[in-house]
Amino acid sequence: METTTSLFLALDLTGVFAFALNGALTALRVTRIDIVGVVTLAMFTALGGGMVRDILLGAVPPATFVDWRYLAVAALGGLVAFVFGRHLQQLSRPILALDAAGLSLFAVTGALKGLDFGMGVVQATILGAVTAVGGGTLRDVLVREVPAVLSSGLYAVPALLGGLLVAGLVEGGLAVLPAALAGAVACFTLRMVGVRFDLHAPVPRSVLRPRP
Repeated sequence: METTTSLFLALDLTGVFAFALNGALTALRVTRIDIVGVVTLAMFTALGGGMVRDILLGAVPPATFVDWRYLAVAALGGLVAFVFGRHLQQLSRPILALDAAGLSLFAVTGALKGLDFGMGVVQATILGAVTAVGGGTLRDVLVREVPAVLSSGLYAVPALLGGLLVAGLVEGGLAVLPAALAGAVACFTLRMVGVRFDLHAPVPRSVLRPRP
């Protein structure tokens, strides 16, 4: 049990670092900010979704403020992006893969926490998606961008799939570890397929445009 807990913590912190790194690099691309802004946006990206989830569940203070390692790892990701941002831009594919891994893990852990608080499968799935995409949405709002989850690629859909799969399997009687693995693999695979083939969620064939 202790080994499993340690494994989940290590993966969770890896996801926090990946999200912080990706969030800071995204912020550097779209706006001109100083080191404080970079680290702040990195921390919002990495930890925002989990904080929103915990507040919705009434689990206060949020886990982020209970374990200092989450804040430290998120800040570290922001600092790495600030110092090495120009070089890291050349590693976009590996960083996208890390981001997809973080998305998968947060979708799964968010859904599992929802189940722990007595939520049903649908509610737990939504909480998993909020955990996975909430931080990036907060970041985009802060830099005055349309949230990426609303406008680009397969991002929310893989998170919903991963959360639904793990919640459904656990409620169906499967052990947590294999259920979490199945949900994470499904989310990661769908996200990377979307990146590889530039797939997007369906959009309207036409939209009403305001008159000039």
